[in-house]
Amino acid sequence: MLRVSTLFTENADLAALSKQAEKLTLSQQKWNAVVPAALKPYTQAGNLNHNRLTVYANNGAVAAKIKLLLPSLIVGLQKQGLEITSIRVEVQVKSAQTQAHRKLRTLSPAAAASLEKLAADLQGSPLGDVIARLSSRR
Repeated sequence: MLRVSTLFTENADLAALSKQAEKLTLSQQKWNAVVPAALKPYTQAGNLNHNRLTVYANNGAVAAKIKLLLPSLIVGLQKQGLEITSIRVEVQVKSAQTQAHRKLRTLSPAAAASLEKLAADLQGSPLGDVIARLSSRR
């Protein structure tokens, strides 16, 4: 049985893919060392072509902040050993963002009883109907 690393070195197409993956990993590591911690989860380093690093931001606000920090980021990346002269920032919105699950809130028995009394006083009005539905959340 062949080792995976041997498979990547023997096949020319896979060797080129492996080399590109190593470049991307190196760029990401150096980017993580330079970018502020608050922006790190919202950015990702991309290709490095013709001394230009492409950086992907999750939204426009993050992209704007990166653009403000470009001079210091370029100097920091050059100190890390990357031969870059510019950074291109692109907004790449994630297609499926997970929504936070809402915690179902319940009423205490005393609060529900007070709301039921108020709903009975306002019976027949739109507000009374809404309060009646609210009081049923126990």
